[in-house]
Amino acid sequence: MSDTRAKLMLDLQRIEKEEYQLREGEQHQEFLPLLLQYIGDPQPELRDDLIYPMFYMWIKVENRLSGEELRSLLTVLTDENHLFYQIGCEDDQSVFTRSFSALPIALIVQRHRQTPFLKQAEIEHLMQAMLRYYKEEKDLRGYLSVGGWAHSASHGADVFVELVQCQESSVAMLREVLVAISGMLYNGRHIFSDEDDERLVNIVDTLIVKELLPHQEIADWISGLAQCCNMPRTRSQVIARVNSKNFLRSLYFRRGQDSRGNELNTVMIGTEAKLNRFSIR
Repeated sequence: MSDTRAKLMLDLQRIEKEEYQLREGEQHQEFLPLLLQYIGDPQPELRDDLIYPMFYMWIKVENRLSGEELRSLLTVLTDENHLFYQIGCEDDQSVFTRSFSALPIALIVQRHRQTPFLKQAEIEHLMQAMLRYYKEEKDLRGYLSVGGWAHSASHGADVFVELVQCQESSVAMLREVLVAISGMLYNGRHIFSDEDDERLVNIVDTLIVKELLPHQEIADWISGLAQCCNMPRTRSQVIARVNSKNFLRSLYFRRGQDSRGNELNTVMIGTEAKLNRFSIR
């Protein structure tokens, strides 16, 4: 363990015990480069238990960072050393850097929604970065016995939940998000088993509840999830079918009691039946 890393852990443990307040002479600016340097640390004690909570408290709870600091932080989080660090790699530790760079991005966008400080072009740029991330991320593992949570699909979904609610996000951008979700469900590699489907559902549920897209458009997208039933019976097809089926079940149990979306309920039930090889027709 490097001296810098060891000192950071001790400092963060102490700050946590002191309810995230800094001592006299300490400035949050001196910690930010270190938080970014170790954001993807393979040990969850530092990455998940200390660094992310620090971002959460300073960005969401205490509003400690200025708009300019958040803008600068966002630039680093979305660069090739963070969100796109070794993008495309699978089954190694690089996923932690990419995935845990997404979490504070979600906090920054949420802060922007409450008190706008990002420009239209910056939101559009971030949306394109996240769409690229969802296309290029190949390591979709959830919980790892060595290393803890990776959860790249879930952490990316958290960002999209915030982005779709930004007034700067156009209808065209929201449609691209739906395409990105389909791509994640049809990923060809991984059946989600650590409730990533619930985090993906959060995006579509937000679109429905806040009426950000017409119900008919969402219904058509839901129906399209059954396209995999026409694909050759390969492992990739099974992954697409099972992920889509589980996703629709999660969405249905969110929206099934909402009388405003009866047409969506009908489409969800019908599409799930097509995806379910074991349903009795």
